[in-house]
Amino acid sequence: MIRWLRTARDMLKVFILFTGFTILFYYAIIWVNLEYQEMHRYDQPEGAALKVTNMVNNEEENWLNRLMFFYDNGE
Repeated sequence: MIRWLRTARDMLKVFILFTGFTILFYYAIIWVNLEYQEMHRYDQPEGAALKVTNMVNNEEENWLNRLMFFYDNGE
C-alpha cells in the first residue's frame, strides 16, 4: 500500500512539473510573438540603401545565368 502511494505521489509530481513547464512555454511563445508583432518588417530602409538587382533584356539569358549562379554558389 505504501509503495503504491509513493508511486502515485511521484506520478503527481511529474504531472505537475510537466503541466507547469508546458504552461510556462506556452506563455513564453505568446510573449515572443507579441514582441515580434510590434516590428515593422516591411518599412522602407533608412540610410544609403542600394538596389542590388540588375534587369537583363534577354529573358532566356537571365534565367540561365541565375541557374548557373545557383549551381555555382548554392544561393
